Amino acid sequence: VGAVIGVDLKKDLSGVVVRVRLDKSAAVLATTAAQFWIVNPEIGFSGIHGLETLLTGARINVRPGQGAPATHFVGLEKIPAAENVRSGRAFILQSDRLGSLSSGAPVFYREVKVGTVETSRLSEDATSVLIRIRVERRYADLVRTTTRFWNAGGANFKVSLLGAQLKSTSLESLFTGGVAFATPDTAPLALVAEDSTQFTLSAEADKDWFKWAPVIAIQPQDSAPEPARRDAGVPPVLKP
Repeated sequence: VGAVIGVDLKKDLSGVVVRVRLDKSAAVLATTAAQFWIVNPEIGFSGIHGLETLLTGARINVRPGQGAPATHFVGLEKIPAAENVRSGRAFILQSDRLGSLSSGAPVFYREVKVGTVETSRLSEDATSVLIRIRVERRYADLVRTTTRFWNAGGANFKVSLLGAQLKSTSLESLFTGGVAFATPDTAPLALVAEDSTQFTLSAEADKDWFKWAPVIAIQPQDSAPEPARRDAGVPPVLKP
């Protein structure tokens, strides 16, 4: 839909200014809410993306948005989170460190992908990391007030007398990190966790968590989506 026509250093040397000319038919893409980012090679659960840029060079992607026409944008450092924020429920995980987690990393329940990591930032007092995840609408009721979350990303090596084992929830989580969760099978079940409920993200799972098997109905695919939150752009401030 266009081409890069110039690249220059900023006057204060703090970054780069990229000049892009859009084709006439694509001029409507340049609005205040449009997002631009550089495509990098990526290995994910859905396959390998952007690998051709190793040979052809970098390219820029644009995601259109609403708003008035614009000519100046701040380029994103990585691909933005999925647009469909109206689907599912968001939760906040508190962790000592971010580890290998990145935006777009999978969220698992019983090793089935049920959501994604959206964004992360330091807490207000800089003592921890706040990670926002979104669980798909049909799986959202799996998350209860007593649910336990743990870091399921990267590779886990186990060495014994019988040899060495490499454990990873999926190929996707091996590269991007991942989160898994389990819910206690108490009677009665704990209440469904509301949007933006905060949980602690453990470094690893307790062995008893894998034994939990609560009976929780999965919502049908064609049920109405939940309304979007106006404050869904950033995790809420960590409160005492």
